[in-house]
Amino acid sequence: QLQLVESGGGVVQSGGSLRLSCTTSGHIFNSYAMAWFRQAPGKEREFVSAIDQLGRTTDADSVSGRFAISRENAKNTVYLQMNRLKPEDTAVYYCAADRGAVGLSRFPNHYDYWGQGTQVTVSS
Repeated sequence: QLQLVESGGGVVQSGGSLRLSCTTSGHIFNSYAMAWFRQAPGKEREFVSAIDQLGRTTDADSVSGRFAISRENAKNTVYLQMNRLKPEDTAVYYCAADRGAVGLSRFPNHYDYWGQGTQVTVSS
């Protein structure tokens, strides 16, 4: 059983930056593709960014050029650097892990493990 713990959320003004971290335990971290999703009140969970076992990444159009996902296998940690934040980025951000084949997925149901979420609030 893989456990994921997110941290780094908070309140920031529009245009500011935050870095989220997701630390895992229990299994070989570098065998998992990792992703960040987010969910705003009253909305469905949506894909943000993903990174596969080879370090390839993909981002949602809404965050492309502003957010960057990365991983540090030696620390069993995946990061989400968020720059030029906007009020519409306000949501609970979730880390997820996919133990499947090497690759990237934007679909929540492809991910096997989830963290508890961390709140990001961007004030205007």
